[in-house]
Amino acid sequence: MSHSTLAVGPPEKADLRFGFIKLTDMAPLAIALEKGYFEDEGLFVELEAQANWKVLLDGVIDGQLDGAHMLAGQPLAATIGYGTKADIITPFSMDLNGNGITVSNQVWEAIKPHLPTDADGKIQHPIHADVLKPVVESMAKNGESFKMGMVFPVSTHNYELRYWLAAGGIHPGFYAPHKGDTSGQKQAEAFLSVTPPPQMPSTLEAGTIHGYCVGEPWNQQAVFKGIGVPVITDYEIWKNNPEKVFGITREFSEKYPNTTIRLTKALIRAAKWLDADDNANREEASKILSQPYYVGADYEVIANSMTGTFEYEKGDTREVPDFNVFFRHNATYPYYSDAIWYLTQMRRWGQISESKPDAWYFDIARKVYRPDIYAQAAQALIAEDYAVADEFPDFANESGFKPPQDDFLDGITYDGTKPTNYIESLEIGLKQNDTL
Repeated sequence: MSHSTLAVGPPEKADLRFGFIKLTDMAPLAIALEKGYFEDEGLFVELEAQANWKVLLDGVIDGQLDGAHMLAGQPLAATIGYGTKADIITPFSMDLNGNGITVSNQVWEAIKPHLPTDADGKIQHPIHADVLKPVVESMAKNGESFKMGMVFPVSTHNYELRYWLAAGGIHPGFYAPHKGDTSGQKQAEAFLSVTPPPQMPSTLEAGTIHGYCVGEPWNQQAVFKGIGVPVITDYEIWKNNPEKVFGITREFSEKYPNTTIRLTKALIRAAKWLDADDNANREEASKILSQPYYVGADYEVIANSMTGTFEYEKGDTREVPDFNVFFRHNATYPYYSDAIWYLTQMRRWGQISESKPDAWYFDIARKVYRPDIYAQAAQALIAEDYAVADEFPDFANESGFKPPQDDFLDGITYDGTKPTNYIESLEIGLKQNDTL
């Protein structure tokens, strides 16, 4: 009998405390708790909202938290020592998509007349960043900087915002950590800086920033408050892009292997519930998330995106059924190619200051992303009739690399097996042998 088909042993540590940030995509944690999936695994879990991503990461590293909802870039950055150095792994990817880019009313008024419209007069999507060029240039002439907020230097939002700007010919600036420069604004035409997600709308309203990239519900909140207009979702930048992950220390996974498999099982069940029957549970999920100790935004604001629509300009609501994906499209599987995409962007913008060979990218991805743990959890769920095999990758033959992906807004193909080639193919950004 192979190890993977054995029943998972009892949890070595049953009382657990997990951290999260108040965002819609923390949902798998809330659902695993509320639906009793953690309890089914013999786990007694407390969920605790954290002030910001740095505090959350530090909590996991120093053991105050046993694990947390994390930005996909956090375990990778920690492992390579960008920012805080620590061995963090992820056995579970939390979701796909879920972010948007919003601009202030003033910027919207400036670009709107230049946007192409459909036959019915509706603005054509996706909106490309090149429409911002005249705004950025005229501000620069007046000695002003075009400023945008993102949530953290190693967040998906930072890389998506940079990708979108660069695809439109606007340079989002370089990092030069080897020179002590971690602002990310070297040679920038658009100046990006960190704003915590719940503070995005008020910072925009105050005029401190001219736009931002954030997860829900903080783009829809701008629409509800009438202070800004979302111009694009990350689904339109890179269709079905990976978003958050669940992070634990490597030490935790080695000390408590059964606990690790069991918490992964509970999260897989929660993700499955969130996507079941064509999102039939999303209204209930939105009600759960609207509670103050989870996301604490109004039900209507959360439901706006959670139930498969997205509102751009006030009154312009469009169907985006995959805006939030928690389980379908193998959303929960930790693919090496997802990890490598983030690493290529860290290199592209200078967070990784020197050129690395392809083998280095593969090595870091395998250290951090742990499909082996995921497969054990999934196989246990299949054995217990909580899931069926065809809901998962074919574990026996899965390489961990998605086939080349061409669903990017600029039409450039990403092949995770050729990271350095990919970096070379992107027009704006550091190339293989560049150093700042």
